[in-house]
Amino acid sequence: MSAEPDLLRVAQEYVDRQPSPRRRDVPLVRLDGLAVHLDEDYCREVADYFHQAPLLAYDDTLRARYDRLKQENRAQYQALCDAGVEVVPWRGPGQPYRDSAELVREVRRTRRLRLYLTRNGHGPRPGAEAGFHPLREPSGVVLDGVELTHNDLFRVVHDIFGHVMFHNSFGPRGEFKATYCHLHMYSDEVHPVLFTEHLGQFCWFFFGPHLRGPDGRLRQPGDPGYLPPPDRPYAEQKVFPFVRTYIDRFSDAFQIRERE
Repeated sequence: MSAEPDLLRVAQEYVDRQPSPRRRDVPLVRLDGLAVHLDEDYCREVADYFHQAPLLAYDDTLRARYDRLKQENRAQYQALCDAGVEVVPWRGPGQPYRDSAELVREVRRTRRLRLYLTRNGHGPRPGAEAGFHPLREPSGVVLDGVELTHNDLFRVVHDIFGHVMFHNSFGPRGEFKATYCHLHMYSDEVHPVLFTEHLGQFCWFFFGPHLRGPDGRLRQPGDPGYLPPPDRPYAEQKVFPFVRTYIDRFSDAFQIRERE
């Protein structure tokens, strides 16, 4: 399913306004129909790298990357607001959408996104103490009496530009495609931390060492110790940069459709 023309236009106009060079000068419309080769060996490598990484490796260089990420998230969020997209903090029980299909359908139909707030689902694992994370800092944006964090803005722009724009699902292939599409809207400087916030966490969730048997193989339904996705823990919110080699190999997994 193609992205709605106005949403794709908003994204492309945003990219065209940015002075910073992008790693790839690809018109976003060419990302519609993107083909992805999901290499499970690579996914396990990324999951292991994330698993072994320190919880907090924050220094001046990483602070600058996160500051830039915050600025770009805020600018993308403003582009959506200027285009008439409404964001509403979700106050109900559980998640605001049953699945990615409902997210895509409802946002396209109503031009409104129900935001699952960071304070309800971003942080340490249950029982662990909350630590520092730069995206949990307040953004200055207030909606319906709630001050959003920088991670809230990040959720908004990733859900819309990563998932809704090209109908990318929440499964492994959909998350790969959502990350790849959304990377094209960011400057090269922030890609190492974007990779941590997106693919590092999702590879751990879908392919992490906690999901494998003694032989290293991913446990399948029916195997002892198999955990279905609804019962799996979410990844810890680590603060570190992925090395560039993983990002370059990630890009190799995609084939952009040629257009006549």
